[in-house]
Amino acid sequence: MDSAEFHAAVYDTIRLIPAGKVTSYGHIARLIGMPNHSRHVGQALKFLTPDTNPPVPWHRVVSSSGAISSRGPGTDGARLQGDALEAEGVEISVTGAGQRKVDFAVWGWFPEPGTI
Repeated sequence: MDSAEFHAAVYDTIRLIPAGKVTSYGHIARLIGMPNHSRHVGQALKFLTPDTNPPVPWHRVVSSSGAISSRGPGTDGARLQGDALEAEGVEISVTGAGQRKVDFAVWGWFPEPGTI
C-alpha cells in the first residue's frame, strides 16, 4: 500500500466512526490491515485540510489510553478536538495531571476488522 492509498484508507475508515464515539490511532491502523502503523495514522491526519471533502471527523481519533494528545506548545489542536467531541456529547474527564481523556468503555468504537 503506497502513501496515497494508506491515507485514503485512513480517511475512509475514520469517516465510519459514528458521531459521539471515538477510537484509537492503533485501531484505525488495525482496521485497514496495517496494525503496526498507528503513528502513520496520526501523520495522515496532519495532511488533512479544512476543505477535505467529504469531511474526515479527525477529532474522533485519540491515543490508545483515551487521551487527547497535545499538538505541542502554542497549538490549540487538543482544545479544538475536545470541543468537537463535547459538541457531539462525548464526556471528557481530566486526570490529576491535567490530561484530558475519553472513557473507551462508554464512548469507544472498536469493530473487528472485516466487520465494517
